[in-house]
Amino acid sequence: MRFGILGETRAWHGDGGEVPLGGPARRALLALLLVRPGEVVSTDRLADEIDPAGARSAHSLQSQVSRLRTALGAGAAIERAGAGYRIVVDPDEVDTSRFERLAGQGRTALADGDAGRAVVLLDEALELWRGPALADLPESQTARAAAVRWEERRLGALEDRIEAALRLGEHGAVVPELRELVGCHPLRERLAGLLMRALFAEGGQAEALVVFEETRRHLADELGADPSAELTALHRELLSADPTPSPAAPPAQLTSFVGRADEVAEVVEVLRVARLVTLIGPGGVGKTRLSVEVAGVGGAAGRVCFVELAPLGDGAGLPHALLGALGLRENGLQMDGGAKAPVDRLIAALSDQVLLLVLDNCEHLVDEVAGLAARLLAACPRLRVLATSREPLGIIGEHLFPVRPLDEDAAVRLFTERAGAVRRGFTADPEVVRRICAALDDLPLAIELAAARSRTLDIDDLAGRLDDLLAVGARGNRTADERHRTLRSVVAWSWDLLSEPEQRAARRFTVFAGGATARSALGVCGTDGETLEALADKSLLEVAGGRYRMLETIRAYGAERLDAAGEGESVRRAHAQRLLELMRTADPHLRRAEQLEWLPVVAAEHGDLLAALRWAVEEPAVETAFELLAAAFNYLWIRGASASVAPLAIALLAAVGEAVPDGFGEEYATCVLLAGAASASASASASASASASASASGDAGGQVWQRHRATAGKALAAAWPGDRSGRYPVVLLLWMMRNAGGPDPWGAFALVSSQCDCPEPWARAAAHYVSGFGHLGQRDPTAAEDAFGQALEGFRSLGDRWGIALALDTLAGVAGARGDRTRAVALTDEALVLTEQLGALEDSADLLVNRGDQLAGDDAAGARNAYADAAALARRAGSSTYLAAALRGLGDIALEEGDLAEAERLYSEALERIDPHWIKSLGPRVRALVGLGRVAAARSHRTEAREHYRQAAEVADTVRAHAPEVLRMLGLSEKAMESVLEAVAA
Repeated sequence: MRFGILGETRAWHGDGGEVPLGGPARRALLALLLVRPGEVVSTDRLADEIDPAGARSAHSLQSQVSRLRTALGAGAAIERAGAGYRIVVDPDEVDTSRFERLAGQGRTALADGDAGRAVVLLDEALELWRGPALADLPESQTARAAAVRWEERRLGALEDRIEAALRLGEHGAVVPELRELVGCHPLRERLAGLLMRALFAEGGQAEALVVFEETRRHLADELGADPSAELTALHRELLSADPTPSPAAPPAQLTSFVGRADEVAEVVEVLRVARLVTLIGPGGVGKTRLSVEVAGVGGAAGRVCFVELAPLGDGAGLPHALLGALGLRENGLQMDGGAKAPVDRLIAALSDQVLLLVLDNCEHLVDEVAGLAARLLAACPRLRVLATSREPLGIIGEHLFPVRPLDEDAAVRLFTERAGAVRRGFTADPEVVRRICAALDDLPLAIELAAARSRTLDIDDLAGRLDDLLAVGARGNRTADERHRTLRSVVAWSWDLLSEPEQRAARRFTVFAGGATARSALGVCGTDGETLEALADKSLLEVAGGRYRMLETIRAYGAERLDAAGEGESVRRAHAQRLLELMRTADPHLRRAEQLEWLPVVAAEHGDLLAALRWAVEEPAVETAFELLAAAFNYLWIRGASASVAPLAIALLAAVGEAVPDGFGEEYATCVLLAGAASASASASASASASASASASGDAGGQVWQRHRATAGKALAAAWPGDRSGRYPVVLLLWMMRNAGGPDPWGAFALVSSQCDCPEPWARAAAHYVSGFGHLGQRDPTAAEDAFGQALEGFRSLGDRWGIALALDTLAGVAGARGDRTRAVALTDEALVLTEQLGALEDSADLLVNRGDQLAGDDAAGARNAYADAAALARRAGSSTYLAAALRGLGDIALEEGDLAEAERLYSEALERIDPHWIKSLGPRVRALVGLGRVAAARSHRTEAREHYRQAAEVADTVRAHAPEVLRMLGLSEKAMESVLEAVAA
């Protein structure tokens, strides 16, 4: 017989049938006897705890015992022993004993490193729990003490089970359970530590740090205690972890690597001493595949970033492509005017990283790649570059590695493997295979195309066709040009063997710059899945990660066939419409909780978005271009990639002039916003030629903004009259941010804040957010907090992480201003979790600086950690502005500790990094100048101190010139302003 008291009291026969125990008194009696099987329980205690009111007599108790004996039958003996009763059963027949045995065995397995066995044992132990222990004895003191003891052991087993799961890599699976447990047991440090580790393993460093802060606060408030040494050590470990986003990995390879092991080793060895190696050779010789294999070996000492340059139409997008491959944003959440040039951001992000940067397919951008590589290598001493190109980059320090055709044995092996993949049991005379490979100049791509034909052609027939095609004779050593002609002939031959539907689909597929999903390919190419699969079988397409792609050599030939067929314009138009459809579908999702799922979907199409925009602008297809820019605007903002489309926006506005196309006022305003993004990011570029181009783009962006701003503002106001909604609400908020430091911030403020009652929920939330600044400017913090709270509620209802983070940040500022630092820190920490989820490193750095400012008065160590974390994030993101803000904070700490030399160094470095022309830099600039003044004053250098205070006062006057509702956006608090005035008065 088995007994259960971990939940309601139950008993089961050996065959699994349940024993009818009777009413609650008998269940309570059995439970009391089973708390300690075999031990005597006095009749007085049994009577008192079965009926705490004292109504049960000794006779009544004896009657219940008799009835319980009858119910249990021979399964268990209840004996009279002295002044009480005991139940005689094997302890392992009681669930509490089995639970303790299994839990103990599970913990031992965990300690021995056998996490898999631990999970099995602990799962079995925890499954014995059917509810609260001793549920039939709610008033019993004996039961309460035992239940508390078993509940503690249950929690311990749960913790062991979760730790075992973490060791097995099941991080995401246990996070929801851990969240619930930590919420129920906020003082249990082991649970907090497990949640921190699980979150960190899933990429949630900031969220893990928030868990520590909340646990620390609970311990202090409720117990007056600090976190344990173990939890504190874990906190330090997570703080020191590298938060850098993951760069783009080399593309996955679906086939074996044949015949170049020696070359891989040789290139890896060259990269040990040379910082720039270029793999050169004709198309189809295997440069890309060799670079992928080298990256897998040569990048082992550091990280690898693989950048595919073939989709780029020109060199202007090269720095943007590198930023995207590195997982870095071009601008922050506030789409600020302080954004650095992409090249400057790259240098800042890579300056201290050990990284192998693979630049694939450079031949059409040789000048731009050469200039960018030279600049990055000069500024980033731990960076190495591996390039693939049909010609050298031609810069100092370049080591050339010619990639030659395969040797004879490797060529035969490649053909045989690839033919065997499409034709089961493939066998052929090695001499015939060797003759085929020789005819193909042993070029890997040509061999793969020919081998794919062995599915339908006999090997001798295939050899004869190639002999005729290539006029094979005594070939000897072949030049690169001759090998290129061979490859082109084989590509053309493979193409001509396609059916008409296959040729049509293949040539149309060439409009995809970065590959395509099956759905996109089917729609744009006007084909079916069977045809796409046929092209993949014949090596005209590759399939990986749910996307089809075409090798660049084949794509170039197919593009010629597309134009020759007269289909170029119609297919490119269909391609642009497909991108527009995707962007329109994604846009509302990117403003809601599902934005994390949709971001990678849209990001995978970024190269094709640029290609579609480029076609629409050059065609020109004005309406399509405007619609694409507007539909993609939210994605570009969230991803921080606005500057990548700025040149196209500038060109589009140049084509249409200042006349707003009918019905496209909102799209026109979006285009003006995006064009203005170029002016903030063109101060530096990759090469001399690109420098002039980038500078011209930046100048053009600034001029376009000045020329079109007023017209665009009117068009946007007409699209959002307040009583009805436009199509793209995110544009409203970014319009306000872009105009905050301009000549007329009031107009933008009035437009956005007037949307508080509009039908569109995101726009309403944004309107409340912006109107809060108006209340701050009127010195009404209560009304401001209410407005920001409504914004937060609105963004939360939608699930938009960006909006929630913005509102949380402003609420934290209001809480900090009124002295509620605990709430300010908690709100900032919540915002940090969201910016981390979206990969916004520099916005996280900004929030960490705010966190440091909030902690500085009470917790110098916490403030220092926050500033240090902010500096690390800003460096990784390549953001000198937020790095300057973090250095200013560290300077404040050094000054408070009396380290004048360190404070002076930090303040001076902060001022060197601050962009003096960016409005949001005014706050850190004022505070750094005041800090230097205080350092000088502490040294009794009164003249120097006065000069720093004078400069700070001038900056403060600049701040006063701006509308008060944008002061919070400037990062300059009332307290900071007061400190300037006090310093100047002194």
